[in-house]
Amino acid sequence: MRLGVTMPVDDGLGVPDYVRLARAAEDAGYDSVWAGEVAGPEVFSLLGVLAASTSRVRLGTGIASVYPRSPALAAMGFATLASAAPGRVLAGIGASSPMVVRDWHGRDFDAPLATVQGYVAALRSAWAGERVHVEHPRTHGFRASLLPAQPPPIVLAAMNPRMLRLAGRIADGVFVTWCPPDEVAARLAHVREGEREAGREPGSVWAMASYWAYAGDRTDEAMARMRRLVLQYAMVPTHRDSFAGAFAELDRATGLWQDGDRAGALALVPDGAVHHLCAVGDGAVVASRAAALHAAGIELPVLLTPGAVPGDLDGPLQTITRTADAADAGDAR
Repeated sequence: MRLGVTMPVDDGLGVPDYVRLARAAEDAGYDSVWAGEVAGPEVFSLLGVLAASTSRVRLGTGIASVYPRSPALAAMGFATLASAAPGRVLAGIGASSPMVVRDWHGRDFDAPLATVQGYVAALRSAWAGERVHVEHPRTHGFRASLLPAQPPPIVLAAMNPRMLRLAGRIADGVFVTWCPPDEVAARLAHVREGEREAGREPGSVWAMASYWAYAGDRTDEAMARMRRLVLQYAMVPTHRDSFAGAFAELDRATGLWQDGDRAGALALVPDGAVHHLCAVGDGAVVASRAAALHAAGIELPVLLTPGAVPGDLDGPLQTITRTADAADAGDAR
């Protein structure tokens, strides 16, 4: 079983901290290091630093939204990373959410399926040295001059059935998140349906899944933070369906949160919901969640490693090393 790790990009850490985490993951034998992009570091410059600071571990955007950057600019960014770290770059892309796209970046969150499909076509054409002609998002006449010797695999973030089927039709890999092991089969069924629709061989698209993980020394604080993260993501309209089955009072909690009663809203998120969606405990707890995901059909379980509080670097470092040790011990048995 391979393992990946996602950098905690919303924790207020600096680039030297991410270098420490990436090197720790490489030293511990992780397959890949992923970096998302929310309101912290810009993902391409961060991965450029990590590429220069590591030698083996694969590096992926997990996830870069298709709206803020044009396909041409993204193709250039991935080609630049692939030139710096040949064979180690993975192109993780996704639609993100209306709040991030519209409110933060001032872009229209329109036609996500068509936008993603056109974006993938544009990336593949650009990396092949072709002149790109895609209608949505509009890219006409662009031809890249820096071509990756090995085009990065395209990994599509997908949550709802239509995006999962699209991943099956056009992607190399699919990235699911907030997906407990018992929900994997249903999600992958949509991916396989997309493969059939496109005439691809079953299993052409490999699957990865990220999950919040903490195996540090500050478990009580980590549980409180995970509770808040679960509720905050559950209230995002595009993500809501993925959380609806985790706790019964999501609608009531959302109402309290919107009315300003944050404590009341958080009190409605039971420990069981946190443990259902996150792995909080020691290294064995985190490794066992990875093993359960792998047994359910996920080729690459990925630890998303927030600290017990923002700015906590020890927690992610402990989670990375202790989970690897526990996974190795499990393999030895």
